[in-house]
This record gives sequence, C-alpha cells and structure tokens, in this order.
Amino acid sequence: MTLVLDDRQQAARSWFESLRDNICAAFEAIEREAGSDASFEYTPWERNDHDGSPGGGGVRGVMKGKIFEKVGVNVSTVGGSFNPEFAKTIHGAAEDPNFFATGISLVAHMANPHVPAVHMNTRYLVTTKSWFGGGADLNPPIPYEEDTADFHARLRAACAPYGPDVYERYRKWAEDYFWIPHRNVHRGVGGIFYDHLENTSDALFQQNFALTRDVGEAFLDVFPKLVRRRMNQPFTAEEKQAQLRWRGLYVEFNLVYDRGTTFGLKTGGNVDAILMSLPPEVAWD
Repeated sequence: MTLVLDDRQQAARSWFESLRDNICAAFEAIEREAGSDASFEYTPWERNDHDGSPGGGGVRGVMKGKIFEKVGVNVSTVGGSFNPEFAKTIHGAAEDPNFFATGISLVAHMANPHVPAVHMNTRYLVTTKSWFGGGADLNPPIPYEEDTADFHARLRAACAPYGPDVYERYRKWAEDYFWIPHRNVHRGVGGIFYDHLENTSDALFQQNFALTRDVGEAFLDVFPKLVRRRMNQPFTAEEKQAQLRWRGLYVEFNLVYDRGTTFGLKTGGNVDAILMSLPPEVAWD
C-alpha cells in the first residue's frame, strides 16, 4: 500500500531516506579503505495493520564487513491504527488510534573492540498530536575519554542553536533512558535522547525538524571519525571476549526496555528489521 502523505510527512520521509543513503555511503567508504568490498544489502518490506489492512513499510539495510562486523540502517514509513490497548501507551493515541510514523534507525556493531558500537534513531510521528523524537548514543566495549568527549562535543554543537540548556537536558534524558536497571549500569557512555517535541505550529515543526536534521548530520560527521581513529588498533583475544560479554548488556536492554523495539513489534513491523540491532556474536559467562 502506498500511503498518501502530506507535505510535512513527505519532507520527513525524504530526509530520513537521504540520511540513510549518506550514512551507508560513508560506512562503505570505510570498508573500502580497509580493503573490503562489503556493501549494504537492502530488503524492502511491507506491513499489515492489526486489522489485516496494508499499512506502509520500509527498507532494511544490513552490511557485514571487515570493520563493521554488523551494521543495520533501516528506514520505514508506516500508518494505520494502533491496537486499542497499545494505543493507550502512545502519545496522543488514546482517544484516536490512527497514526503515521516515519524514521531512520541505525545500530553498528564493530569487529574491533576498540571501535565503539553506536546507535542512532530519529523519527516523526503523528497521532492526534505531531512530534519528533530520537537521538544517538555511543556504546564502547573499551571506553576512551577522547572518543566520548568528541562524540558529546559534536552533539552539543548540534543542539546549541536551539537553546543554552537543550544539550544538557537531552544528555540527561539519554543517561536516564539508556540505563539497565537489573544490571545497575548504563548501556554505554551516553549521548542525547529526546521525544515528544510537539509541532503545535508550523514554526515549531520547522524548528523541531531542523534539530532532528542537525542531529543526523552530527552523527554522520563524528562517528566515521571515531571509527577511523580506532579501526586499525591491535586487540587481544581477551579484549574481543570482553566485547562479546559487553554486547550481552546491549541485547538485554534492546529486548527488555527499548521503546523502538516494542513499537515495531506492536505495530506489525518487519521482525528482522526490528531485531537488526542484535549483534552477530555475543557471550554471557
């Protein structure tokens, strides 16, 4: 089914798809530098609404290479109506279950344990309300203060035009969100996270959309630099094993607490695309 989109929805969808293209090209360029011919494989998918009617779809993109052990970059544009029970949990959907959602979601698990794993997601949703959400967070098995500082500095710069306290509020939001209560640890070294940036006027839509674009551009700017900084660094078998154990925390968070995972599964999304965030190898010991 081809969804009929209004101007805002089409603009958001086009941006997320263009960001996908640019990120995938940047990651493939890194693989070429490493002497690898790995490239993304794209799998389109369509979804049915909870009542069986068609409701949009997306494209799952996955690359398994020399530097990127497994990276998924997904885009989706879906619409329809939520299951009545699930609608009660979604901003603005309790009184009317109809919805629209478009966005990009990315998770990269790296071959070298010195290279940080990373997550980035930005999205635009419409129920009886309209809002943007998303963010990016760094997940190094072996943290380096320099990498953490550079990642946060670039996100701080992206947030700066939108107010003096925006970065700190979103940094704290990420700190609270990417927390694993049953382990009493954070998933990584943080980043930013925001949600329910409501578009109650055209001016607010333009502002929130601009912030979301700037977050995507910031990620595209900083993460490849961190990869190139660490990707040729030697590592030991013990460091690789530590990475596999650390990935267990990532799996636990995504399957137990992550809102995006829940949203995708509850709205009939493509299971392989939703779970592309899971690493190819992991260890619990």
